Amino acid sequence: PLLAAAAAAGVEIIGEVELAWRLRGPGAAPWLAITGTDGKTTVVRMLACMLEAAGHRTLAVGNVGTPIVEAVTGDGAEPYDVLAVELSSFQLHWSASVRPYAATVHNVAPDHIDWHGSLDAYAADKAKIFAPGTLAVVNADDEWSTRLGERAERSVGFTLGSPLAGQLGLVEDLLVDRAFTDDPVREAAELAELSDVRPYAPHNVANALAAAALARAFGVPVDAVREGLRRFTPDPHRIELVATVRDVAYVNDSKATNPHAAAASLAAYRSIVWIAGGLLKGADVDELVRSCADRLRGAVLMGRDRARIATALARHAPNVPVVDVADTDTGAMDRVVAAATALARPGDTVLLAPVGASFDMFAGYPARGEAFATAVGRLTAS
Repeated sequence: PLLAAAAAAGVEIIGEVELAWRLRGPGAAPWLAITGTDGKTTVVRMLACMLEAAGHRTLAVGNVGTPIVEAVTGDGAEPYDVLAVELSSFQLHWSASVRPYAATVHNVAPDHIDWHGSLDAYAADKAKIFAPGTLAVVNADDEWSTRLGERAERSVGFTLGSPLAGQLGLVEDLLVDRAFTDDPVREAAELAELSDVRPYAPHNVANALAAAALARAFGVPVDAVREGLRRFTPDPHRIELVATVRDVAYVNDSKATNPHAAAASLAAYRSIVWIAGGLLKGADVDELVRSCADRLRGAVLMGRDRARIATALARHAPNVPVVDVADTDTGAMDRVVAAATALARPGDTVLLAPVGASFDMFAGYPARGEAFATAVGRLTAS
């Protein structure tokens, strides 16, 4: 009611990100900013590792955990050279004057539609990161990122294909830069090898290229890009191998809380027993199920919106066996993992890629992932 009354009275409403920007003093650290539906935290942490490898005093802030206000107001310590800033659509919605040095809209797919009201409104808030004067780093493989980048004053791109001049991309097993060299038309700089990207999956290579583009925009040398990738340690609950039991891999991707993230996870494995369910936040799952149907050995569904996933499976993967676990008590994940284990065959991957948010059953996606890992641990002990 307070905010609604303020808006009705024409009072400006800002968020913590906008406040932090306005509190910056003379000579404040520039921001290298990341937004997108998926991959934000991985990109921002990869970027921070690259900046540190180049000798910069930096910090990953924003939606990644540390409030930006703490970084810009300081505590008497030496000031930062540059900040790696993760921004959500919610944070950008309440920001008006933020002007990053360089920024990327990593990708855009339906998510949080229940809050924003439409995909267009969601994308419009993401697009605010491409502010006047900001170098836009565009994902050339993502339709929305490309479209939003067309409005930017300056832009470079990245792709999982062979890069054109003005892009970063892949040449065989190398990550290369044709955007920040002396002669982008004729010259490419080798940044890293695919083996330097951990864990390896196509979407994680895209994460590495996005981070590298932002780092290179700030002048980070090529050897620091490679060293940063090698130093990077993935956050938990992101395509994390928990254990291999009787030649079945158990992978925790609890952070896959929307169809776009789940699709990237499902694409990384050949034969899958899929654990899915939760709060879909208004997202449609038909295209996701259609795209992964030929990879599914079986599916185990849990959570409030599991019936919608079951309907999509019946429509697009009618021959895939489905187990419905209606339980919501603290032992539900044990029954989910047991059901998945019964469906799996040697060489399969039991993949927790829920598609939905976790709050119907858990305190958050980390709690859901930890429950999965604990249940798998009981398998290894038996």
